[in-house]
Amino acid sequence: MKGDIPIMLLDDRKRLILKAVVDDYIATSEPIGSKSIVKNHNINLSSATVRNIMAELEKGGYLMQPHTSAGRVPSDKGYRAYVDSLMDLPPLTEREKAKIEQGFDPNLIEVQPLLKRAVEILSETTGYTALAVAPYTPKTRLTQLKILMIEPGRALIVVVLSGGLVKNRLARVPEMLTLEQLMLIANLVEENVAGTKLEDITFVTIETSVQGIELPESLLNQVLYEAYVSIKQAENLETYVGGITNLFRHQEFSDVGQTGAVANLISKEGGMIIGYMNKSDAADDMPGSESEDRKETAETKNITETAVGVEEQLTRVYPNYFMIRIGQEIAIEPLEDCSFVTTTCETKDRTLGHISVVGPKRMDYNNVISHIGFVRRTVHKHLAADEKK
Repeated sequence: MKGDIPIMLLDDRKRLILKAVVDDYIATSEPIGSKSIVKNHNINLSSATVRNIMAELEKGGYLMQPHTSAGRVPSDKGYRAYVDSLMDLPPLTEREKAKIEQGFDPNLIEVQPLLKRAVEILSETTGYTALAVAPYTPKTRLTQLKILMIEPGRALIVVVLSGGLVKNRLARVPEMLTLEQLMLIANLVEENVAGTKLEDITFVTIETSVQGIELPESLLNQVLYEAYVSIKQAENLETYVGGITNLFRHQEFSDVGQTGAVANLISKEGGMIIGYMNKSDAADDMPGSESEDRKETAETKNITETAVGVEEQLTRVYPNYFMIRIGQEIAIEPLEDCSFVTTTCETKDRTLGHISVVGPKRMDYNNVISHIGFVRRTVHKHLAADEKK
């Protein structure tokens, strides 16, 4: 945009006013005027001076004037400057920390159930939608297998994994097999294969587990194949979404049709979305990415420096512990009116999962980053407990 001013060239007064506009707009969702800034902030400037500074910020691309309103609202560039350089990022209170820690069952020590609980806690504590994606891990084991007849020729195969994760799959089975026969097959597989790591389960493993059953081999193998496919598909990426209806609470998502499209995309393609958030631009240097030297970009360096005040909440093993995407930086329709804050859970040499909080661009970034950082730290604590066992 013509007249754009880089953030590093803004003087202290412009930074102060920009921060005040973003803070107040996040809090009120109403366009911000110069008089309200003078009234609500300890700023030793006249309303006329503030108004002139806001006009300069608008000219520089940081603020916008919606419709005929006298007030201004932040642009995507304004939000970006705010999260890179202007946020306060206050620490969580002891009560907030305790609420998060108590929300995790002490016995949760495996990645998938921890991430599932993390999105539930984040959606509750932030008021936004949270999602997480967990890759298959070598420790994942089969614990139960059920084959439930829906009607002759169709069955629901239920695979239960360690940590309580459940994967369901509809499958075609021979019509002449009875419910009792399907249950017998599932019981034999479960008895002989439960406790085995998914990566160690082969078709031969399944086939061997039912030796001696009195059924025609051709019919039996059809069922065993469907059971085997169901088990192996459980190795695929697991996505969890929490608080999807929170989207509808924010006035930016008052258009039910548009918000429904956003909710549908997040629910169905959460894994793809988080993958996108962690693969472009600065995200290439997120922990767990393919980048070996883990360079800091200017953007993430600024974020890291801002976060020094909350080092008690945010682990500093890696400098780039979260990525923020705002508005047009998200080149996925219909997410261009949203913001994402994403963090990565990892060991020193392996990515274990990603957690995101999504909301309107007018998201309370201070609150979200503080919460997602402490949740990440809590997840790591539980994983560390598992490593010691």
